[in-house]
Amino acid sequence: MGVKMPSQPNVIVVGCGPVGMVMVLALIKRGISVTALEVLPEPIEDQRAATILPPSLEMLDDLGIAEEIIPLGLIAETTQYHDRTTGEMIAEFDFGTLKDDTRYPYCLQYEQYKIVNWLIEHLEGTPDLVIRFSTVVTDITDSGNQATVTVENVDGEEESITADYVIGCDGGRSMVRKSAEIEFVGFTYPERFLKIATEFDFNAAGFNYCKRNYFSDPDEWCNLFHLKGTSPAGIWRLLFPTRIGETDEECLSPAAMQTRLQKFFPKEGEYPIIYTGLYDVHQRVAEVFRKGRILLAGDSAHVNNPFGGLGLNGGIHDAVNLAEKLDIVLNGADDTLLNLYSRQRHKAQMNGIQAESIRKKKLMESSDGNI
Repeated sequence: MGVKMPSQPNVIVVGCGPVGMVMVLALIKRGISVTALEVLPEPIEDQRAATILPPSLEMLDDLGIAEEIIPLGLIAETTQYHDRTTGEMIAEFDFGTLKDDTRYPYCLQYEQYKIVNWLIEHLEGTPDLVIRFSTVVTDITDSGNQATVTVENVDGEEESITADYVIGCDGGRSMVRKSAEIEFVGFTYPERFLKIATEFDFNAAGFNYCKRNYFSDPDEWCNLFHLKGTSPAGIWRLLFPTRIGETDEECLSPAAMQTRLQKFFPKEGEYPIIYTGLYDVHQRVAEVFRKGRILLAGDSAHVNNPFGGLGLNGGIHDAVNLAEKLDIVLNGADDTLLNLYSRQRHKAQMNGIQAESIRKKKLMESSDGNI
């Protein structure tokens, strides 16, 4: 995709996931020329983040896309918290109570890969934008006056692309962060998370859950979210912790997955499983989000457990904050303003997202709903 390569883009964005593409949109909206680089040959159907919170919807509205994507997802007006052993609903949060505080008093259940595909399609042909897939970043150098990204293109040839700034949106294993020698501080949980998706319709079967459900238990908690998926009935996505030391084979065996599902939601017959995922879970934050002409956003800068959908939403906030400051700097302001981006978003992570996601996980593991 893209137009003729500009002689030198203002910004190179590395990584075309959801945060990278929102970053691209936020920069283009401000008239900043962008080259976006993605190692994969095409967008993938990544089934991780799927919740856009009210403040993020407001930001996407300011970027002109919220009203376009809202009909494509599911509106979640409430979140419910349940006790697993008794089945009792402990609490319900009604986003409608925020109607005087936000334009969007609800969450949007909209899978992150759909945001990526939608943005790529709608940015097609935008002047001063190039999006390149199958492009491997091998090195980044900062000369002080500009940054140069060395890549291996789809034909295996080496190229150099120079810009005023490089933004790493290339995930938790970020090549950009590693090139800048920025430490990724934090820890990894001893258990992993198992994701299971099913087309079984919980509500049609009489379970009567809302679109966002949490089931607490000190031994094994569960999250249950309703998503639109690709079928008229949608899908229900569940998240479980694994036992410490549990092998891939033990987690992913059909019998073990059915046992987990039946433990929480007993029914006649097996559940139809359409996809699964098993992954490590980290709580880590980059020491700084800016080093010279290299900047970080999204998972490149911070990762956390998925409780509350705070990772994707934090990345959207990064993109909007950074695009605003880059616009000011590229129009002549002192680039020390970018240090403010680093301080603001680092503080938001440490005092907000990291602390809150850890608290939510502990809450799910508690026996009385208190921590």
